[in-house]
Amino acid sequence: MGRPRLRDLFDDAPTPHIAHPPHTHRRDYYVATDGSFGSTGAGLGVIIETPTGRRVKRLSRPDEAADNNVAEYRALHLGLDTLAARAPPSAAVGILVDHDDLASNVNAAVLAGRDRGFEAVADVTHPPGTGIHWRGIRARIAGFETVRAATVPSELNPAHPLANAPEEYAHLNPPATGHPDRKRSTEQVPPPSRADRHAGD
Repeated sequence: MGRPRLRDLFDDAPTPHIAHPPHTHRRDYYVATDGSFGSTGAGLGVIIETPTGRRVKRLSRPDEAADNNVAEYRALHLGLDTLAARAPPSAAVGILVDHDDLASNVNAAVLAGRDRGFEAVADVTHPPGTGIHWRGIRARIAGFETVRAATVPSELNPAHPLANAPEEYAHLNPPATGHPDRKRSTEQVPPPSRADRHAGD
């Protein structure tokens, strides 16, 4: 029946640290992100959908990540920043990534936010070069009512093509200015902005 909805992928995917009982697919928004790194450059891919599969936003951007780990964290930071501009703080959010450690870190941070006695967040380590993006991710997590991250194989991640071929999806990115007739900027896109919500570090 064509491309599966993010909701369907999320409902079938494992969520490290957090039990995944039936009906956990009842999120308000689903965010799939991917970061790529290779000899031809790096890229970030983001897809945001509602439970019915209505597409809220797609992004595909070239990037200057130093390695694949950094690209994955930058992609999720970008995805959550993008969602935060479109969703209320009361939203329940489901995240899909193909990076097991990143999903595990997100869920550990969620649990720590619920229960200050949960010590797993103290044991979270993030790869070198991802610190600012991990802080931004944690801030965005804290800004939503509930968040859960699930892992999918890279080949099933709908954001994977967007991250790996940003030149083919340049039409997804808005122009540098709001004027529809202005030529799109060819400048490299800066990393996602640091979230403006306190992460409780």
